[in-house]
Amino acid sequence: MTTPDPATLLDVDAIRAKGWTDRSDFPDAEFDRAEAFYTAMRVHDTRLHAVRASASDLIERWTGHQPRDVGSFGTRLNLETSDLDLGIGFPVERRGELMAALDGRTRFLGERNTSFSTTRLVFAFMVDDVEVDLSALTVGDFAVACRMLDQIDTAMSDDERVCHTWVKHLLREAGRFDDYAAWKLVTYARFCPEFTWVPIPEKADS
Repeated sequence: MTTPDPATLLDVDAIRAKGWTDRSDFPDAEFDRAEAFYTAMRVHDTRLHAVRASASDLIERWTGHQPRDVGSFGTRLNLETSDLDLGIGFPVERRGELMAALDGRTRFLGERNTSFSTTRLVFAFMVDDVEVDLSALTVGDFAVACRMLDQIDTAMSDDERVCHTWVKHLLREAGRFDDYAAWKLVTYARFCPEFTWVPIPEKADS
């Protein structure tokens, strides 16, 4: 039996099991709290936009490829502690060239599974005290990711963003980091089931 969370009127476990949340899950008082929280998160947007622009310029200069925001800031689902997750499409056969170009400019975090058959290389660097993670996906995966992000941008409602971000916040505040990490991925799964986005391990703040 699930123990009710005194911090919320929501049945968070039922929402997790459903795999999505929207306005119908929220009593009015709870939605008001969620909306106020979401509005507070937007205070960080101006700074993060500036950091993202600087990071994107650096990545394009280093790699010759224009990045796209593939993380929670790009989908407007970020919390106040969010870092930035940018992605590029890069030919697999040229990954050695990419490693050389980024050597000394970034930290290499490793090769991560992106789907059952492909991987991405992940790098990190700092811009204005914000960590920027760069994923070099295959060219095909990057194209799919961009289509997915376009779909999220046009199809996900403002209320859904509020609700999703509030559940994410509740899970993090409760210290349920495995559930939190899984919840961050439900938006991708909903709008692009064929794209498997495996998060960078031991990161619970984006």
